[in-house]
Amino acid sequence: MGSSTSTTTTTTTTLFQLLSNIIKLLPTGTTFFFQFLNPLLTNNGKCNTTNKTFTAILLSLSALFCFFSTFTDSTTTSDGKLQYGLLTTNGLWTGSSSTSSKSKLKLKDFIHAFLSLMVFAVLVLLDTNTISCFYPSLLSKEKALLKALPPALGALSSLVFMFLPSTRHGIGYSSSSSTSSSSST
Repeated sequence: MGSSTSTTTTTTTTLFQLLSNIIKLLPTGTTFFFQFLNPLLTNNGKCNTTNKTFTAILLSLSALFCFFSTFTDSTTTSDGKLQYGLLTTNGLWTGSSSTSSKSKLKLKDFIHAFLSLMVFAVLVLLDTNTISCFYPSLLSKEKALLKALPPALGALSSLVFMFLPSTRHGIGYSSSSSTSSSSST
């Protein structure tokens, strides 16, 4: 009976770690920000040229942030302060004169960035207001695509994120060393 409980606990812990990795990598904050401003900027899908311009700017900036944020990480300094930085091939650049060579830019980071950007693009480009604004004929013609593409890409991305988990703690996520030290006190 005790072995069954420990197996269940281990499985549950593993599942939550995998879900945590997926949540860290998906562009939830950027998507929320876009979804919040999109109805205002698209005039609820009834766009004129100005609405299209502002929506395109929002879309571009959000996509850039979604891609860029994948290349951030955090580290805890020797005095216990949390610092965020940008990943480079030489290590983590925090803006100070030194770089931490512990975290270096890897191919996996580009895969995560590309998939996060694809998930973001599918979610926002297939939004009803965005479709009505930029390509209204798609709404009536391609309903199957609009329903099938988001879950399919989400499942594919989730599988990749599970098999290539990230150890990055980007903007908005504290470093695991600071989390473990704060939870032990």
